[in-house]
Amino acid sequence: MKTIKMKFAAALALFVLTLSSCSSDDNGPSQDNMSIYATAKANAQLSVLASALEKAGLASTLSSSGSFTVFAPTNEAFNAFLSKNGYADLNAVPVAALKEILLNHVLSTKVKSSAIVTGYVKTLAKGSASTSNTLSMYIEKNTAVDINGGKANGGATVTTADIEATNGVVHIVDGVIGLPTIVTHAIANKNFTTLVSALTYNPASGFAAMLSGTTGSPFTVFAPTNTAFASFLTETGFSGLSAIPANVLETTLKYHVVAGANVQSSALTNGQTVNTAASQSFTINTAGGAKITDANGRISNIIITDVQCSNGIIHAIDKVLLPKL
Repeated sequence: MKTIKMKFAAALALFVLTLSSCSSDDNGPSQDNMSIYATAKANAQLSVLASALEKAGLASTLSSSGSFTVFAPTNEAFNAFLSKNGYADLNAVPVAALKEILLNHVLSTKVKSSAIVTGYVKTLAKGSASTSNTLSMYIEKNTAVDINGGKANGGATVTTADIEATNGVVHIVDGVIGLPTIVTHAIANKNFTTLVSALTYNPASGFAAMLSGTTGSPFTVFAPTNTAFASFLTETGFSGLSAIPANVLETTLKYHVVAGANVQSSALTNGQTVNTAASQSFTINTAGGAKITDANGRISNIIITDVQCSNGIIHAIDKVLLPKL
């Protein structure tokens, strides 16, 4: 009787093991053993992304060894992007343009959600402003993770994080992230809300349109923070932006813009004279940290450098530059 029970137990164990093995085979390979491209291909929400990667010649890149982070737009996000930009379907998107859009969703290092912090990172995309400096992405982490200001501003929000792949990690997002302009990045970073208000205060000035487009680009913008603007208003005695005469505000804003040049921080030298769109210049000082001396002898520190946009570059400063008025 004991021998019969032992034989029965052995047969039952073999049956369970066989059933488990078959079940694993039926489910296909583990997602952890799939590349980023294969992960997109296997996910029903990401089938358009997989097709886009194939069309742009990036399937092999995201199948290769490496360590990438991909913010992966859903099919719904891609279809909204195609409709918004007047494309009948994915095949209607020029390959070169599609490739840059896709590369704007890729980081060259693996960043899991637990390691994401608010700030700037570099994507693999390049805009028309620079042949060497890749585009910046602004990530804001609060209760959600917003990219370049979120979906409403041409960016996206992470909806599913940390899908592991053999060559990195995938975070699913709800929008296709457009190539960011100077205005895109100004809007995305809440430290520049006053600057955005100043740029858009007088639509007739055309500042916002100019810094959103490519005419006259590339542009280099030395961007005052909200704190810088608050100090400027206190210093000058104006009660707010609306109290600043239109000609004064326009000349002051132009004094922060260099037209026709994408000036990276590595190109700034001590004693350098910078000519601005206000037809006035200021001086760069690099001793003890990069600073600007304006036409009135006031000094501003450059506190963030090389925020690369598709139509230029931004350097943040802690004091509004004041031209001769």
